Amino acid sequence: MSSARTDARPAPTPVSEILARARRGVRRVRPDEVEERLAAGAWVLDLRTPWTRDAEGHLPGAVVVEHTVLLWRMDPQSPHRLPDGPGYDDELIAMCNEGFQSSLAARDLRELGFSRATDLEGGFRAWAASGGTTSPAPTRYVT
Repeated sequence: MSSARTDARPAPTPVSEILARARRGVRRVRPDEVEERLAAGAWVLDLRTPWTRDAEGHLPGAVVVEHTVLLWRMDPQSPHRLPDGPGYDDELIAMCNEGFQSSLAARDLRELGFSRATDLEGGFRAWAASGGTTSPAPTRYVT
């Protein structure tokens, strides 16, 4: 008897390719566009870790959502959805430290049905470096 596995493993995909696929055909938001988008009703979703937020501050108007619960809190069909959460037609802008993980989160939000989900180019650090206002406390924290 052979002990070889009979199930085929998928070919490995480098993270750079996964990221490129997630960004393909998506217009990412530049730091200089954030305030205008917020004023127009966009949701900026801050996915950064607590220790990063504590050290670097917050983008005023952003909603802090732990990445581990993001999809459950945003999904209009989830029983764990944020009660006043976004609708499918709302713009969602995912934000992480530097704009990598947020691209993957935006991809997942689009898969949920949020066709206008995107992310912040360069993340929070690009926002802060561009002179964007920061605050010591979050505008809203979703648990």
